Amino acid sequence: MAGLNKDTPTPQDITVHSASKVLEIAFSDGQTFRLPFELLRVYSPSAEVQGHGPGQETLQTGKRDVTIVELEAVGNYAVQPTFSDGHSSGIYSWDYLYFLGSKQDELWQDYFRRLQEAGVERDAPMPVKSGHACGSH
Repeated sequence: MAGLNKDTPTPQDITVHSASKVLEIAFSDGQTFRLPFELLRVYSPSAEVQGHGPGQETLQTGKRDVTIVELEAVGNYAVQPTFSDGHSSGIYSWDYLYFLGSKQDELWQDYFRRLQEAGVERDAPMPVKSGHACGSH
């Protein structure tokens, strides 16, 4: 994802709600979003999830119970969560978090559609990878 748009609202407050598995973000334009950890994990901006080009995305499953075990700031423009399944390579810029919050309903619908098209259950464990390794980013 490209750098920050100068018009992108910035977070005024970020709260990790471990019990309810939600990341709450209050933005400078008055919007507050409650992003489920599962949504954040399924839509991770990392190459591991997004692939290296269109059509190379890896459909994520079995992430309903994932938690955020650590949340690190990346400069003044993003956060990098470490999830309980070990995934930690996604860097979530403010504009990407805002996008996830503002499009949450559509993103859930898209996720469920992709699961159905793939014939995979939402809670199915991820298949073990063989061969291709992305390396760390």
